[in-house]
Amino acid sequence: MHKLSRQIRFSVNPFLAETAVGDNSYSSKPCGEGLALYFALLVELQAQVDPETGFVVNVVEIDKVIRKSAIGVFTDFVTERFRKGRHVSLPDMYTLLAQTWPVINSRFGNARLTKLGLQLNPFRKISIEMGNKKMTYFSEKFEFAAMHKLWNKSFTDEKNFEVFGKCANPNGHGHNYVIEVTIEKQNLDETFRIGSFENLVTKEFIDLVDHKNLNQDVAEFADTIPTVENIAVFAWNILSKKIDFARLSRVTVWESDRTSCTYCG
Repeated sequence: MHKLSRQIRFSVNPFLAETAVGDNSYSSKPCGEGLALYFALLVELQAQVDPETGFVVNVVEIDKVIRKSAIGVFTDFVTERFRKGRHVSLPDMYTLLAQTWPVINSRFGNARLTKLGLQLNPFRKISIEMGNKKMTYFSEKFEFAAMHKLWNKSFTDEKNFEVFGKCANPNGHGHNYVIEVTIEKQNLDETFRIGSFENLVTKEFIDLVDHKNLNQDVAEFADTIPTVENIAVFAWNILSKKIDFARLSRVTVWESDRTSCTYCG
């Protein structure tokens, strides 16, 4: 069984009576004019690959369905709220996702819709999944810079360099890390505040590791090798105890754009 993900980008311009459609779906379509609100709808479908085409679903068909049946739901809602001077909240975004699900769910042949999400900005998203569509998943990315040395004290020097290579440099080396923290909560309501969430993650984890030598400055790594895998576990262990307004779903840590690890407890 395969899962196929597709991102459909669009812009909403509540300032104008009409929004230009445009021709560059890579940027966003509708494209907006001047200052516009950018979104990306995230669609995940699951099915066996069609042996004749090699597709789960032709992405052209996914785009057609979403642009015809889903984007207008978000555009109309956001535009109406804006013109009335009313806030569009995360619970509103959840409601729109939940309303969109049945509209598009049966439009992809044998493929099942397994996840539907909205990229609110390049670093923040909200999503719902097939198993429990009342559960909301909210994800946000944070960055920190740190240095580490990969070294096992029980190994000989020769074995350390054999296993860890350049990462065993005695003087250490640095990374610009990114961590994505995902929480899950049923019946997301107005009591959830992004600012409070950001403050907690920053205070409890980012401040602990940012611009630090992980091996020397963070007690956890005095005897634990600070690999990206162990950093993900460390973040989970801290945040899962501190986040009390939702359940921590997963953390993903990138040490580069090619290397990351996700930990779910």
